[in-house]
Amino acid sequence: MTTAPSGSPPPGLDPERLRRFLDRERPGLVAGPLTARLIEGGRSNLTYVVTDGSARWVVRRPPLGHVLATAHDMRREHRVISALSPTAVPVPEAVLLCEDESVLGAPFYVMDFVEGTPYRTAAELAPLGPERTRAAVLGLVDTLVDLHAVDPAAVGLADFGRPEGFLDRQLRRWGKQLAASRGRELPGIDELHAALGRALPVSPAATVIHGDYRLDNVLIGADDRIKAVLDWEMSTLGDPLTDLGLLVMYSTPLDVPDSPVSTTATAAGHPGTTELIARYAERSGRDVGALAWYTAFAWFKLAVILEGIHYRYTLGQTVGAGFDRIGELVPVFIEHGLTTLRGSGESHAPHEPREGQEG
Repeated sequence: MTTAPSGSPPPGLDPERLRRFLDRERPGLVAGPLTARLIEGGRSNLTYVVTDGSARWVVRRPPLGHVLATAHDMRREHRVISALSPTAVPVPEAVLLCEDESVLGAPFYVMDFVEGTPYRTAAELAPLGPERTRAAVLGLVDTLVDLHAVDPAAVGLADFGRPEGFLDRQLRRWGKQLAASRGRELPGIDELHAALGRALPVSPAATVIHGDYRLDNVLIGADDRIKAVLDWEMSTLGDPLTDLGLLVMYSTPLDVPDSPVSTTATAAGHPGTTELIARYAERSGRDVGALAWYTAFAWFKLAVILEGIHYRYTLGQTVGAGFDRIGELVPVFIEHGLTTLRGSGESHAPHEPREGQEG
């Protein structure tokens, strides 16, 4: 886990103001002056580790200068981890939610700190060795099964989303995202979008879904077990196979030298996608016969996200290492999506040379 340099308070969090707020709302929780550091590497909301020298907590808030509150809904994240706390899904313990923007300049919530590692690359997994890597990734599937087994109504999440028409809304949403960030020709992307629309599957019963489920959004403990599932900002009630399709996509090697998008799929011992799908099907009892569609949709969705990043880079709105190469990955993701659909027999079109979730 990478953290910003310590010293002066990080942008977006004033430790003294936070301490006064916690003393008022949770007397006795904090034992001394607070210090904070920003955890780098997050793609959207800001995450800080806060300590009084003995105990540690995590604070989540929207990005600085955020505009669309619904895209960074602290209430939503706080609500879902609070609801899942008594279930088999490992989540950090929620401490409190603050929607008063006068405290830190934006809504935020506080949760307990959980010790663990978010593995983002094959190189980071390498020290574990093949057997431990395999156990960690299979545990990722098992935890996803546990999440999808939660009865939303039983944990107070019956109104957490709008499952009816979920896939159709998702496809339309990402089509609009593509139109909003289109600055060049992308052969095959319209074909992929249209083919997905023609082959829309019938969804199984809705469940709580994570929306961005992958290895680097969980914390793995020293025993190689998942200690906490993080980053619930895109969670909702919807089609559970969208989570599985996304996990399968992230578990597929890209075969792109020095790819600017990290992957763990090439780590020694990492289970193949066929095994991951079979394990989910066996443990969940869910029909995965249409999973090719969900995986192709995941390739399409990530192609749109990456094209958005590339588009902002061309406008000079995004700077940093690797952003100059994001654009070259988009055709790779498009091709994976087309190949996945074609292989399933759901697309017979001629061959042509890949932010937020609506609930």
